Amino acid sequence: MPRELRTLLTDDLLARVHERAPGHDRENTFPHEDLAELVDAGYLRAFVPERLGGAGLTLEEVSREQVRLAAAAPATALAVNMHLVVTGLAALLVARGDDSVEFVLREAAAGEVFAFGNSEAGNDLVMFGSRTRAERQADGGYRFFGTKIFTSLSPVWTRLATFGLDEHHPDGPRLVHGVVGRDGVTTKGDWDTLGMRATQSETTVLDGAYAAPAHVYRALPPGPSADSFVFALFAVFEVLLAAVYTGIGRRAIELGVEATRRRRSMKYDGRAYSQDPDIRWKVADAALAQDGAELQVFALARDVDEQADHGARWFAQVVGLKVRAVESARRVVDLALQVSGGASYYTGGELGRLYRDVLAGIFHPSDDESAHSTVAQSVLGPLE
Repeated sequence: MPRELRTLLTDDLLARVHERAPGHDRENTFPHEDLAELVDAGYLRAFVPERLGGAGLTLEEVSREQVRLAAAAPATALAVNMHLVVTGLAALLVARGDDSVEFVLREAAAGEVFAFGNSEAGNDLVMFGSRTRAERQADGGYRFFGTKIFTSLSPVWTRLATFGLDEHHPDGPRLVHGVVGRDGVTTKGDWDTLGMRATQSETTVLDGAYAAPAHVYRALPPGPSADSFVFALFAVFEVLLAAVYTGIGRRAIELGVEATRRRRSMKYDGRAYSQDPDIRWKVADAALAQDGAELQVFALARDVDEQADHGARWFAQVVGLKVRAVESARRVVDLALQVSGGASYYTGGELGRLYRDVLAGIFHPSDDESAHSTVAQSVLGPLE
């Protein structure tokens, strides 16, 4: 028998989140009420094992929830996504016998809010290099000095997963990964963007932010790595990002369908646009793209959960998923705008907000260039 998929988000909760989303976009504010409701629902403990007081959901179950949350409020979903990535990769590693990050799950169970402080301006090596300096301390901990960008949850996070380069490590240069608190951290309050405004992903300056020895969980050579942490990070990050943008597509289709049923055609004697063959073709084209996106997100999430054997193509699978999901969502939103008419071009409309939000997908790792390089290597081998 197929297993029953568990859920934490009620329809009533999602309706309230959806109602607040336009105001946060308009006023460029963080959705504190959304976060409070998600905390009360146990959503920030979704990946925390039941033995530690969490829900113990799988990656597939959380990805399905993220599609629903993103359909209600994309920016809220993307903001909480970063906490879910940190806790999700910890849950994946712990389930596979790596206890180095169990502290993340214990602290999440106790109410800590995790964010991701990895992205850096001008760093096209992404996770394989860093402009941030990591300085080893006498106690074995580290202090970090550098500037991170796109740090979602900036107004509320209490723990920041970050990394930097220790050029003086006894084993040679090492990328050091750890978790810091708010001390030694400044956020610039500079988030004023085209879309995904409620994420409040501010620039973050690390000026001696401290990670205790027990909160330093990796020191890896610069460059690509086969370490299990790197795989867990990419797998959870890319799947959950794909889920957020797929949720945007799901909502765009709903809005497009509503518009075609509401609009009337003079050409077809006052019948609804939903009866116009050309409009129906566009809606069907959007649905074809959306169906494929949802199926691939949930299938690959399930493969991660079940440790399917994709061999050397695992990284190609997860980065390809993110790229395809974003491209599909952009196509779906564009088609929904086309069938909804000129009214959707006015500011304040939901479809217009989704159009701005979906564009953010092109800036998340892995970008098109990186993804194509990864996929090319997986099928053609390395450059000669």
